[in-house]
Amino acid sequence: MISACLRGWLRPWLAVALGGAGTSLVAADLVHAKDGSGVYGYKDTPKLPWCDYLVHDPDRPAPARVDPGPSGPPAPVPADAVVLFSGGEMGAWQPSSWRVIDGCLEAGEGVLSTKAQFGDAQIHLEFMGPKDFEGPWYNQGNNGVMLMGQFEIQIFDSFNEKLYPDGQCAAIYGQTPPRVNVTRPPGQWQSFDIFFTAPRYDGDRLVAPARVTVVHNGVLVHLDEEIHGPTGHRIVGQYKQPVTHGPLALGGHGCPVRFRNIWLRKL
Repeated sequence: MISACLRGWLRPWLAVALGGAGTSLVAADLVHAKDGSGVYGYKDTPKLPWCDYLVHDPDRPAPARVDPGPSGPPAPVPADAVVLFSGGEMGAWQPSSWRVIDGCLEAGEGVLSTKAQFGDAQIHLEFMGPKDFEGPWYNQGNNGVMLMGQFEIQIFDSFNEKLYPDGQCAAIYGQTPPRVNVTRPPGQWQSFDIFFTAPRYDGDRLVAPARVTVVHNGVLVHLDEEIHGPTGHRIVGQYKQPVTHGPLALGGHGCPVRFRNIWLRKL
């Protein structure tokens, strides 16, 4: 358990540091897993209704590590894809503090959102956490892919950091860990291929929740997995608004994660 002094310093930051912007501040104490693995998380969070674990539970089994092999060149872009970033202008995105450096999109503070909105989609992006980043544990490679601006697929340095399983890289944040941990070290390019089905509504009534399949570094980590509501830090998400389209967004937490080759196919 971290010291009381450190906990007090962290609390104002934790509300947004790991779960995206807009989450409410709840005092929290970090604890380590009982099995001595070094995984850290919380034991004062709500229980996830669909499983036996708490939100951000350090005692949830951590995904096994699998070496995905070396990174390669940027993936080819399908002819029918909507290109969101290819190394040049940021015309597809809302104004922000993010910037283009060396042909890459580098994260600034705050969420970066597309101007266009999407529903069902195939999404490809490539990202790289900074090598030798000197920052606090909660910002090691921290970013995220927000589907419809609501459902986060986590980006994090899970090669080094033993963050709670539902917050590690490629997790459906705060809900479902990836099947395996295929995170590459900081300073190496990684990729997500995301196949997303938006929620369905009959008027205001939810008919079918959102679902997602995710391939991380060429390895399947989620297969038609249910998304149990909008994601966030220390919460159990609930579907409250009948929204079926939204922007693709990337999280910014002050860690200069870089992106390249971002494209989307409407399904």
